[in-house]
Amino acid sequence: MHLADGRGDPQEYRIDLERIRFSSYFARLSDVTQVVPQSGVGPVMHNRLTHSLKVSAVARVIAAKLAGHEAQHAAFLRGDGAEDDPIGALVAGLGGCDTIVVQSAAHAHDLGHPPFGHLGERVLDRVARERLGLAEGFEGNAQTFRIVTGLDTLGRDFPGLNLTAATRAATLKYPWTRAEWIGVGLAEKPVEERPRGVGADAAGGAEKFSAKALEAGEMESVLAAFPRIRAGEQTIECAVMDLADDIAYAVHDLDDFTRAGVLQQSTVSGELRAWLADAGVLAGEELPAIEFGWRAPGRSLELLWRRLQLKDGWIADRDAFTAAVRRVSEEVGEALLSSPYDGGIESERAVSGFTRRWIEHLRTSIVVDERPHVRSGHVRLDQQAWHEVMVLKFVHSHFVLERPELGQPQRGMAKVVEGLALGFEDWLTDREDAGRAPRRLLEWVEEATEASFELRRDRPELLSGDTSDAGLRRQGRARAILDYVASLSDQQAVTTHRALIGGVSVE
Repeated sequence: MHLADGRGDPQEYRIDLERIRFSSYFARLSDVTQVVPQSGVGPVMHNRLTHSLKVSAVARVIAAKLAGHEAQHAAFLRGDGAEDDPIGALVAGLGGCDTIVVQSAAHAHDLGHPPFGHLGERVLDRVARERLGLAEGFEGNAQTFRIVTGLDTLGRDFPGLNLTAATRAATLKYPWTRAEWIGVGLAEKPVEERPRGVGADAAGGAEKFSAKALEAGEMESVLAAFPRIRAGEQTIECAVMDLADDIAYAVHDLDDFTRAGVLQQSTVSGELRAWLADAGVLAGEELPAIEFGWRAPGRSLELLWRRLQLKDGWIADRDAFTAAVRRVSEEVGEALLSSPYDGGIESERAVSGFTRRWIEHLRTSIVVDERPHVRSGHVRLDQQAWHEVMVLKFVHSHFVLERPELGQPQRGMAKVVEGLALGFEDWLTDREDAGRAPRRLLEWVEEATEASFELRRDRPELLSGDTSDAGLRRQGRARAILDYVASLSDQQAVTTHRALIGGVSVE
């Protein structure tokens, strides 16, 4: 058996990485939407697989630097004549940083994404809570932990991938359950004192979480191997993976949008320049007026600043934000988008050069905190780089995700995901035909239902919603349906949905 607590044999970490790489869940990421789906024409867009590989590459470089500090500290402790390294001492004291563990976590971090990425995630969460009687809902990060600890077996006789504790812990970006935050209103915890991802909805619990009730005990066991990591904190290796994910998301996705012609210089530069020109006037306007006129150039960026100021006052700074807007305006609006991408060598060099410069800049802007703010991690960007990533993400969301042209196809994708979940629910509650549902789905219903009853017996406080016998059977069925739908690729989802609604003939 391949079980290890905390720091294990490096060879075991390599086995972790190979098991994730050989997982069918990892392979399916090549057909799961990253931000916008493949169009079949034009430049190849990132998918969840290529994104994960780039996160792994960025994370490896950051981890290697921290591991170098740790090695110098170890040499000092051995009396090898080396000077002590305070950063290395801090990293070692918090559990260490192994480059292979970080790569494994980066490979695994998106395994739980359902078809169509974040869109599918939101749809499954809504359908689960509103239609399937599963109060806990669905969350992609928690699904990742469920996959590596239970659902994926690689054909072996133990549940999950049997990864080391270090690698499992490194996937826990949001180390709590949804239910832990139910009823914790803003009066008890203001928004600036809530971990990133929790949100303000006291009734529904945390928005982001890394373990479902059925895996809560597993999460507790894994984190117990890291006694210096406080409750609600990521391990060092998880923080590196999370930071690399942010960097790749902020920078690499801009490659796609530039090559695809989605980002237009006039609109991007117009927004950034308008804010820089009118920052003083906008700062004096009331929030309702800004929100009402958000379409006017500069106002959406002002709304971003105010959200950062509200939630992240521990690091948000007006001067740093202004400098970040100016830098992004110069390097994205004035340089990257100055000439339309035409597929030629010069265009490709411009895009690749932009990406290379930003990745190098961000990965060398790292801070290690012994006692991080609740909305941060042990490994983070320095203040200026943090603002720059926030502005890059703004370009990403405002000029791509909010484009009206995406509305129609995204509604169609949402209908596919919803139709799959409700279609399987209808099938499994059909007394005459339920036995002909997919074998894996039927087995997962049995396993999830049995696990729910065991949890009620051993840890009833972890459950939410209707916990009667009938309620737990419904929850077990719903959880299995979500597991099944989330295991499909984009194309499998479309094909399966078409078959369920009678859209294809069976020969």
